[in-house]
Amino acid sequence: MKSAHTNGSSLNESETGRTLVIGSSGFIGRFITEACLESGRPTYVLVRSSSNSPSTKATTIKFLQDKGAIIIYGSITNQEFMEKVLRGYKIEVVISAVGGESILDQFTLVEAIKNVHTVKRFLPSEFGHDIDRAEPVEPGLTMYEQKRKVRREIEKCGIPYSYICCNSIAAWPYHDNTHPADVLPPLDRFQIYGDGTVKAYFVAGSDIGKFTVMSINDERTLNKTVHFQPPSNLLNMNEIASLWETKIGRMLPRVTVAEEDLLQRAQVLSANPIGTNPPEMRIPQSVVAAITHDIFINGCQINFSMDKPTDVEVCSLYPDATFQTIAECFDDFAKKIFGNAKAVSKPVTTSNNDICETAAKPEALAITAICT
Repeated sequence: MKSAHTNGSSLNESETGRTLVIGSSGFIGRFITEACLESGRPTYVLVRSSSNSPSTKATTIKFLQDKGAIIIYGSITNQEFMEKVLRGYKIEVVISAVGGESILDQFTLVEAIKNVHTVKRFLPSEFGHDIDRAEPVEPGLTMYEQKRKVRREIEKCGIPYSYICCNSIAAWPYHDNTHPADVLPPLDRFQIYGDGTVKAYFVAGSDIGKFTVMSINDERTLNKTVHFQPPSNLLNMNEIASLWETKIGRMLPRVTVAEEDLLQRAQVLSANPIGTNPPEMRIPQSVVAAITHDIFINGCQINFSMDKPTDVEVCSLYPDATFQTIAECFDDFAKKIFGNAKAVSKPVTTSNNDICETAAKPEALAITAICT
């Protein structure tokens, strides 16, 4: 296993393309780190501390370390430390995949990058929608405004960048306050937002990593917003529900969650949670309804034209590269479920009243945009 110290003693001077990934223990961060390692790039991973880490994060870090990632312990909020890391390891690319609660911590990282003058590309924590075009209701808007502030600071400092807008994760679009990739598609009922006809782009985690790494060596993506819009993965909720039914071989009830319900839940979740004072914004719980509304009611992924000189799209950039389709992703989900015969054979006995009551719970809402 490899670890590193900020004196650079383990540095191989012949290595180029050195990449630092921040937030590698998260879903997006892990796929990006794996893709960096598979591409042969010397890959460094910043870990907040060596102790008191949740077991799942520790397991992920151990996995990446075993694959060749070099672990550096520290925090992006320590500017002096970050400057030492960037200089000592001659980091050329910095990729941030920090969580939503840490978005503004990137200001210190931006300042460090500006001062060392050696970073050739910075990818801030985006990996969702084009936040300069989307306008979710609160509390989602607050998170987007934080990301916008980071973008403007990057541009003000003249730091070379790429903004990765990969849209939604290729999974069933709800997660009950967990990451969508951690939850298998439903076996009891579908929750359909609005009339279920608004389309969105769904991208597998491995493809997010693959195309992100492809873009950082491409001069065409320098100081550009990189959109992931694979035509094969543009579907609405009714279409992906029908697709899932073909994979499990049976029909499921569909419950409509109206726009008014989404807006009401966004207001409730962004207000003062029970037992807390003063009010606080909770991530991801407090943004679930707001972003879900923006995707499946407002159509934030499809309601704009790619008409800015800073817009590029990966299918146009790499026409010979392929995306994993939603059907292929659902095949993988189905294999996991068919490994549990009890779950597959369980009859749907829930009454309509029970379904409506379940759909009315805030934790039953969905979000597929990345809350990072």
